[in-house]
Amino acid sequence: MKKLKITALFLLLIISFSCKKEVENDAKKTQIESSIKYAKGFDIVNNNGIKKLIIKAAYQNSDKVFEYIIKSKKDQKENTKNTIFTPIQKIVVTSTTHIPMVELLNEETAIIGFPYSKYVSSEKTRLLIDADKIAEIGKEGALNTEILLNLQPELIVGYSVSTADKSLTTLEKAGINVIYNGDWLEETPLGRAEWIKFFGVLFDKEKQADSIFKVIETNYLEAKNSALKATKKPTILSGAIMSKDIWNLPAGESFVAQFLKDANLRYLWEESEGKGSLSLSFESVFDKGRNADFWIAPGYFSSKEQLLNSNKIYTEFNAFKNDNIYTPTTKKGKTGGVIYYELAPTRPDLVLKDMIKITNPDLLPNYELTFFERMK
Repeated sequence: MKKLKITALFLLLIISFSCKKEVENDAKKTQIESSIKYAKGFDIVNNNGIKKLIIKAAYQNSDKVFEYIIKSKKDQKENTKNTIFTPIQKIVVTSTTHIPMVELLNEETAIIGFPYSKYVSSEKTRLLIDADKIAEIGKEGALNTEILLNLQPELIVGYSVSTADKSLTTLEKAGINVIYNGDWLEETPLGRAEWIKFFGVLFDKEKQADSIFKVIETNYLEAKNSALKATKKPTILSGAIMSKDIWNLPAGESFVAQFLKDANLRYLWEESEGKGSLSLSFESVFDKGRNADFWIAPGYFSSKEQLLNSNKIYTEFNAFKNDNIYTPTTKKGKTGGVIYYELAPTRPDLVLKDMIKITNPDLLPNYELTFFERMK
């Protein structure tokens, strides 16, 4: 009887050990690998050889997660729901911020449609638009579904502020693949730039996208480290009066505030809460910001004359008196589009260098401003 109990116990230990091994092996088999480091709104994962592109933030306040299986066109037999076959060769993009990423991957010739293309500044894509190789497909939020149905793109990369775009929903029902890009919702500069990997998957150029992002990331972190060598930490004012006496400026947890922090600057509202913008009374901004050393990005204003025509009180700010106002709105493309709005999300390293050059120029002696200019 005693031998029987020992034998039973021994068998139980063997079974337990075997089960544990199976669980460990299963865990290894189902291990999911992600290639995303900073971005929060999307992911690229490999799960047992199945590649997925996951969109976690399609538009503001969206709680829906979209998953797409990525397969090679070599394996395409028929269109399958929620499956994207790559490389994409006919694509429609809907935000100017998409274009620099596509250009960096040398895939601008794959773009066959764009809404309100008048203000596209990226040079290679501008040439294609001027040569009528990229169709005008309406405006953001009001896409021309008839033109898009005639174009028959393999994929439309959509952009929407708060809800699913009705015209994109119509196109989906007609059998055209649509995927939302929420790069603008990212809360950090490198998080926005990492969306180049989103396009890398679509064009089957993941390694190239990874390499490009690595260069941008390295440049950004090197600039950030160089800013730590500054012997002075200038105070910063931003924004402007946008309606009546309400001043709009970046909140303390916004991506703009992150730029200022990484440039080793003292943004006067760095302690405020919020990831978007603040709407404050003019009096409160005047009290706190009138003595700021620099005024960076004064709303949509591009000249001191415009500021004065808007409100004479701006002359009371030290940054105005000392010619220390810098704006990105004066550097424009061929047709008048502001280059900063289009390219800056892709190249945060250059934005950061601009801010360092403006405030502590000795740290970057050989660098020339890319986006900003001193306001005249």
